[in-house]
Amino acid sequence: MTGGVIMALAVYGLLGIIVAFAARRGLGQGAGEYFLAGRRAGGVLSALSYGATTYSAFMMVGLAGLTYAGGVGALGFELIYLAGLGLVAVFGPRFWLAGRQFGFITPAEMLSYRYASRVVGAVMAVAACVFLIPYSAVQLMGIGYLLSGVTDGAIGFEAGILVGVALALIWTLAAGLRSVLWTDALQVTVMLITSLVAVGFVVMALGGPAGFLSGTVRDHGEWLTVPGPGLFNIVTFIGLTLPWFFFSISNPQVSQRLFTTESIGAMRVMLLGFLILGFVYTLVSVIWGFAALQIVPDLERADLATPALLASEAVPAFVAIILVVGIVAAAVSTVDSILLSLASLAARDLYRPLAPRGTREMLAGKLVMLGVAVLAMLFARLQLDLITILSVASSAGLLVTVPAIVGTFFWRRGTAAGALASMIIAGVVVTVLQLRGLNPMGVPASVWGGGLAVALFVGVSLVTRAPVERAEAFLEPVNAGLARHGVR
Repeated sequence: MTGGVIMALAVYGLLGIIVAFAARRGLGQGAGEYFLAGRRAGGVLSALSYGATTYSAFMMVGLAGLTYAGGVGALGFELIYLAGLGLVAVFGPRFWLAGRQFGFITPAEMLSYRYASRVVGAVMAVAACVFLIPYSAVQLMGIGYLLSGVTDGAIGFEAGILVGVALALIWTLAAGLRSVLWTDALQVTVMLITSLVAVGFVVMALGGPAGFLSGTVRDHGEWLTVPGPGLFNIVTFIGLTLPWFFFSISNPQVSQRLFTTESIGAMRVMLLGFLILGFVYTLVSVIWGFAALQIVPDLERADLATPALLASEAVPAFVAIILVVGIVAAAVSTVDSILLSLASLAARDLYRPLAPRGTREMLAGKLVMLGVAVLAMLFARLQLDLITILSVASSAGLLVTVPAIVGTFFWRRGTAAGALASMIIAGVVVTVLQLRGLNPMGVPASVWGGGLAVALFVGVSLVTRAPVERAEAFLEPVNAGLARHGVR
């Protein structure tokens, strides 16, 4: 199967390169064109890209592994994320209107203006780099585990990482967000079709839907309950799902997409399309995890469930090969979006304020992109813990930015000092807790970090002077725009 995998990856990579460089045609000049595709993305294309950016190796490797380890609680965990997309309905139009009115390229730039402090944006940019580099590494780990597993080591773990980094860099550097959007549309189509085909084969190998369900109940009935075999309890569940609920506004590679659509109507199409895609892909990934429980039980590492299942006789070789390509596509689509987002944050919110009139801003962003890719590769080589747990740990770190983001639109009393205290102090606390594996009083690090961020933002804001005039200057045109578009 190794030769088939290599050939399929070569075809996929070549096709993606063609699409990425085709996106260069008509590419304009400037940061708005490169990082936001000129703010002209249509609804359908945005929905496909949003899905590709969000759903990564985390799903068919990570979520399937979480199902393998913890059972049906994994389904509830991921459905909480879909429920959190209600935040896009609230914040999406506000992001879009603010971006159009003030020309913001990054969410950090928006916070800098609202709180009248460039330091706020710089701190948010640094936090994104600190927590999204491990998240990028998670995607590369997924590729490494997958390729080394299905080829029985012929393609090594590190070689798999290199494949993922190379494709992400080429496609991102080609034309910025335009090439990311186009290749994402290709990749989400590949990953969804291949996963549906593959899960159909394994379910039929287990005797069809009826046989699959009866076998699961008979042999792994405990996995169909919560807390199941022991991974999930109420505290663990809250700790995992809290960052996931706020993912759509806390993770800049996702929230930045709210600046890019051509209209608020296109944003609604994006949200609806993503909800449908996300629900289907969630069910597929969970079913895949339960199928792995029956076909390849007793694995030492749950993250190896997908490679082991693909290497089993239950999955025909050609199906395994196309699913490998689909999972690689899912991971690469997330990595390239993170690279682009971090490049824009570094260029706009760290480099630009220090450079004379923003000279060489684009070059600075591309150099950061290369640096982030190298760091993500080094981190991935450590092969730490469950992929799902690492993903949530990264999002837990970014959860500390949520109070300042909410305050941007809904609390005029919020101050720069409050925003800085919430991001810096709570960010350090949640990082230390996660690195040392501590859960004080049995409460997960994500809950401590989120609660502390809220308390610090509110408390420090109340005892410091609010930039009332700046808040009014920011909110007046945004609220007027909401009224014009009939948005509450």
